[in-house]
Amino acid sequence: MNFVSTKSQSQGHTDEQWQARIDLAAAHRCAVMHDLHEGIFNHLTLRVPGSEDRYYQIPFGLHWSEVTASCFMEVGYDGEVKRGEGIVERSAYCIHAPIHRKKENAAAVFHTHMPYATALTRLEDQHIQPIGQTELGTMMRTGYDETYDGPGLDPAEGDRLAEVCGDNTVLLMASHGALTLGANVAEAYDRLYYLERVAQVQLYAMWTGRPLKMLPEPVVEKTYATYRGSSMRYGGKANSEWHFDALKRILDKKEPDYAD
Repeated sequence: MNFVSTKSQSQGHTDEQWQARIDLAAAHRCAVMHDLHEGIFNHLTLRVPGSEDRYYQIPFGLHWSEVTASCFMEVGYDGEVKRGEGIVERSAYCIHAPIHRKKENAAAVFHTHMPYATALTRLEDQHIQPIGQTELGTMMRTGYDETYDGPGLDPAEGDRLAEVCGDNTVLLMASHGALTLGANVAEAYDRLYYLERVAQVQLYAMWTGRPLKMLPEPVVEKTYATYRGSSMRYGGKANSEWHFDALKRILDKKEPDYAD
């Protein structure tokens, strides 16, 4: 579902840019709905369509339940506000700007301390275990950062994380939180949502105190190959787009002001 407002013209945004703002606002609202947020902290950012030097970021101090399409600042890779008003939260800039700049597949960069995935990062072994189908779909694109050296308040931390990600689009960060990348908001949010579900199920299974049933390696490799080789797109759209469109329909009924 694409909702393009006439505000895109009155505010000087292209239709693509306004739609990007709507989608990013929806992601913030959905993160509250799914309990993936941490109040005014953590960061969901997106490259500004049609630009090569800036990304969208909310002004520091907004609760994610307040975020609307019009509230985003355009923050340059140099840390300066190019458009809009507000305070640039330091760790958001230091983590996100280098990743947006260095990784072509990182149009959207979502970083949260969501409870179940973050609980995994507190374990000696934070790895997702091969105990089910959804786990395998997430595992195959997940990397692990085993180094925590304090808050990310220097752009060098974003440079380091970009390298640690490698070809992965999901990152679990020891003693810290989670990071997902996407070519668009729908991809990044879908990965964030299912990472949290995978972590939740794994922890529930661990809490039973009974042995985990690990899938055999041949099954793991077969599933990976199936996922990598699949080009199935229902109605020409990726599953992440179908998922995110459904979430926006929920918001359209409950919180339509996200698109303002």
